[in-house]
Amino acid sequence: MADEDIERTQKAEVRKRLEEAGRMKKAKKGFLTPERKKKLRKLLMMKAAEDLKKQQMLKEQERQSILNERIVPLPDLDSSGEDELQRISKDFAESVIRLEREKYDLSYTVRQKDFEINELTIAVNDLRGKFVKPTLKKVSKFAKLKTKEGQKVDFRNNLKTVEKETICIGRER
Repeated sequence: MADEDIERTQKAEVRKRLEEAGRMKKAKKGFLTPERKKKLRKLLMMKAAEDLKKQQMLKEQERQSILNERIVPLPDLDSSGEDELQRISKDFAESVIRLEREKYDLSYTVRQKDFEINELTIAVNDLRGKFVKPTLKKVSKFAKLKTKEGQKVDFRNNLKTVEKETICIGRER
């Protein structure tokens, strides 16, 4: 029996050492194990999807409220008289004219703001000492060669004739 007790104690000591070694390995692995990373990534994706859905719902509700505010319900045209129909048509014509004016004013202000933004960016670049590089056009190799050959011919044809004047110092002709 004493031998069995010794064996049990030895086995218990070995188990304790193995458990401690296992704990040390787990502690060395770090906080984020691959399983935790996957779980965290999944939770983040779910949260992002929920936020996106909420944003879309808010935009849709805002759109619906604006449409309900702007769209005037059409009155019953069948039961209205001629005077009523004329009044309705005048109201619609006035609203169309008003909306076109607003549209024109808004487009004009947008053009003004675009021009102002352009001027300010040019001023900022001038102050920085930088300039906006122009965008280069992509030209095929064949077209490039063709234009070079054409330039040679044009260059020779467009030369101006220059009369050579000789300057004589001391004598006049």
